[in-house]
Amino acid sequence: MTGTLYGLGVGPGDPELLTLKAVRLIQESAVIAYPAPDTGDSLARAIAAPHIPDGRVEIVIRTPMIAGQFPANDVYDHYAIEIAEHLRAGRDVAVLCEGDPFLYGSFMYVFSRLSEEFPTEVIPGVSSLMACAAAAGAPLVSRNQILSVVPATLDEVILRDRIANSDAVAVMKVGRHLEKVRRVLTGLNLQDNAHYVEYASMEDEKVLTVADLNGAMAPYFSMILVRHPERDADA
Repeated sequence: MTGTLYGLGVGPGDPELLTLKAVRLIQESAVIAYPAPDTGDSLARAIAAPHIPDGRVEIVIRTPMIAGQFPANDVYDHYAIEIAEHLRAGRDVAVLCEGDPFLYGSFMYVFSRLSEEFPTEVIPGVSSLMACAAAAGAPLVSRNQILSVVPATLDEVILRDRIANSDAVAVMKVGRHLEKVRRVLTGLNLQDNAHYVEYASMEDEKVLTVADLNGAMAPYFSMILVRHPERDADA
């Protein structure tokens, strides 16, 4: 009998937003793995920390977060081998993932390498998309409206087209692309209807309209939500 691989969504930052199932599996699994930057602490582990018992084996999946170098396939190949050794020895492995494992989640790279060989279960988590909407007090969509989720890394022309032709948009991965997104929203006259949220559900959470936002950079954990106001009545 092998162990089971669990992909656990730990939510956007507030430890109380973990699901009961995720907490139970963290406490029951012999091995806890989680992503971390090249240097520094893991946010996923920090979120789950109140629920991790002492004495667990921990695997820190250190990956470069440099544009053009993610996903780091050689890194995931290496850690997949390490995780597989525990699974073959009959130990369950819980891999923590910020937000939801399958919404831009790092767990998908572990999943693609190990799920065919070992029993695998994905535990959904509260995504940053839902957390940002709650923080902004801004419903995402209603009735027949369509929501588009787009990365800010898109080419500016493509990004403008996606936003212009969607009822509502969640722009993720803002970071160094903030100025580009702001230009697009201003050009579409949507800057007053766009909510900027960073560090949703965390102690340093910040919510502003894009019109009130200063600076050319945003942290990695930031998002912009926008709805076309003239389309609300048609929904």
